[in-house]
Amino acid sequence: MIFEDLPTTPTSEELIDKAFSRAARAGKAKGGLEAQQSMLQTAANIISDNLENVVTAWPDFEYEDDVHPFYYELADAIVDVDELRQALSETMWASRKAREIHNEYQPRLRKTDIDTARKHRKQAFARLADIVEQINDELLYINESRNDLRDLPEINPEEPTIVVAGYPNVGKSSFVNDVTSARGETASYPFTTKGIGVGHFEHQHIRHQIVDTPGLLDRPPAERNEIESQAVSAIEHLADCMLVMVDPSAECGYPLESQLELRDSIAAQFETVPVLTLANKVDRAEAWDESLLDELNADYEMSVETGENVETVLEAAVEAIDFEPELPFDG
Repeated sequence: MIFEDLPTTPTSEELIDKAFSRAARAGKAKGGLEAQQSMLQTAANIISDNLENVVTAWPDFEYEDDVHPFYYELADAIVDVDELRQALSETMWASRKAREIHNEYQPRLRKTDIDTARKHRKQAFARLADIVEQINDELLYINESRNDLRDLPEINPEEPTIVVAGYPNVGKSSFVNDVTSARGETASYPFTTKGIGVGHFEHQHIRHQIVDTPGLLDRPPAERNEIESQAVSAIEHLADCMLVMVDPSAECGYPLESQLELRDSIAAQFETVPVLTLANKVDRAEAWDESLLDELNADYEMSVETGENVETVLEAAVEAIDFEPELPFDG
């Protein structure tokens, strides 16, 4: 996952202490003017290199090759990507400024007396510290963003993906666990206390991904907060097929009418991908709300409990995606 291995970002105080303590050790290993030159070079290098490494560890949010739209929108739902990009830009500015200070002062330390050289070196140290302190807030924000993003669930946007939606207790998680090789594989988004279920299965040697999104697609859009709504927008970039599961018996605790309203809102938002309506609990058909069955207009009736039509539904989803892998160039 693109944010998983981001390194910890030092605070300005930590970076200054590191640079100047290393510089002091470098100065002790030499004498005279050479010691002053070595101290300046060591301090400037540590500051410049560490700040540059902070920036280059992050993907470039401007390019889709670096950040898939799914992860871009997901990141922007959790942190302010524009603010993060600005913080990274300021950090790179400070890295370059540290290099400029080194280049400005180093010639002054070569052909002068030791007292003057020490004075120039101290001036350079003060300017280096000032530059790093100027971006203290940016460094803090970068590290906060790193902590918020590194635990995002590992989802591969390039794999054919089925997203399962519907109210709680209609059988979504049981369905995901039933058809995938990973049982109970979940990860939590920072904006919801519930886990996102992610499983995988193979069909004709092609790995497919199936995602259950409790806390996001299990209630009407009007009940989602701004962050959750943006997370749903991110899923629009991920989904190749939507399975909306309903419980016509309403034993889930939600009337069928409300479930159908949610189904219609999901279909409207995900209008660019196939949306299949699944009537679950066919084994409890005698309890179904017959007055709304015509409005239900289910694509498939199934029972996760008994396994009836579960494989048929999965095959229908795969067929709806119609994924064709890119073949290596032959010739």
